Amino acid sequence: MSEPKLPITGGCLCGAVRYSVSAEPIAVRQCWCRDCQYWGSGSATVNAVFERDKVALTGVLTDFVSKAESGNTMHRGFCPTCGTPVTSASDARPNFVILRVGTLDQPSLAAPAMAIWTDSAPQWAHMDPEVPATPKGAPPLPPVSR
Repeated sequence: MSEPKLPITGGCLCGAVRYSVSAEPIAVRQCWCRDCQYWGSGSATVNAVFERDKVALTGVLTDFVSKAESGNTMHRGFCPTCGTPVTSASDARPNFVILRVGTLDQPSLAAPAMAIWTDSAPQWAHMDPEVPATPKGAPPLPPVSR
């Protein structure tokens, strides 16, 4: 992964939702939980975690609220016009927001450093053996620096 040039920008397919991020991601993970498989059309999602106050978003997202396998209440934001999944956030970690790496203008800036919920992956799933993996959720995120 190359050093991202700040700001990191991205948005949905139709352009109705755009964002700009003023900091590098705290973590980038490939997630194989069943919820992410729905969002990823059968595959994993690749998610970059950012401090919420570093992300400026324009446009309107529809908020889908659900309970994750981890037990956390999740908010998943998608564009109501084109349906692109853009964000995810957990009530348990209000200082962080997840951006779907596929929505980055330059997705190669955020390669996964870990695969999570691999026990939920289908048998045909391909996982890079060089990327650390865990059968369930990820380790805790570092505290937000102030």
